[in-house]
Amino acid sequence: MSRRIAIILARGGSKRLPRKNVLPLGGRPMLAWSVGAALDAGCFDRVLVSTDDAGIAEVAREAGAEVPFLREAAADDQASSSEATLVALRQAETHWNERYDTVAQLMANCPLRNARDIRDAMTAFESGTAPAQISAFRFGWMNPWWAARLQADGQPDWLFPEARTARSQDLPPLYCPSGALWLAERDAFLEGGSFYLPGHTLHPMDWMSAMDIDDDADLAMAEVCVALRLRAEGAA
Repeated sequence: MSRRIAIILARGGSKRLPRKNVLPLGGRPMLAWSVGAALDAGCFDRVLVSTDDAGIAEVAREAGAEVPFLREAAADDQASSSEATLVALRQAETHWNERYDTVAQLMANCPLRNARDIRDAMTAFESGTAPAQISAFRFGWMNPWWAARLQADGQPDWLFPEARTARSQDLPPLYCPSGALWLAERDAFLEGGSFYLPGHTLHPMDWMSAMDIDDDADLAMAEVCVALRLRAEGAA
């Protein structure tokens, strides 16, 4: 029987938006949205919150997650999320004396992915052959094909000059990774040290579900999205 662990990363030292992982969003701590989605998905044998902060750990426990230890390394802003998840995975397997076949990483600042998003991503991953799968969303009105660096004198340095004059409907869609849900086979993840393993795939999800919150503007947009979702659910 395959065993799966969800590791929700929620360190305490955010600089752009202090204490962002426990800031209120839609009447709940931001972290609680990720914990609730992971539990409701019904996919995981363990839902672990990995944090270096005792206060965040208590919020996570109140939301229903397991937090039997604090993260022992890779807890500053220099460590990658993959490094943090590797540390948490090793701690978890040692603490519970268990081995997990599938590792899921959820970022606490991506609170709007829901249980259905998780189940859909898990189905896609386990029905394929890729060693890792990273959530992504399709660029919308902000067309990346028309991106430019702005020089000091205001002149644009077009990243895709061949696409500058093309109609948007004639350009293929582009996708951006999101921290909403990353999945990997345990052994490949431990060996490669990253979710960006050779042969990894991107799994598209709705842009709202994939939203990363890093600053005040992101948080304000997330509040609007929560209100829109609640309104839609009430009308259903």
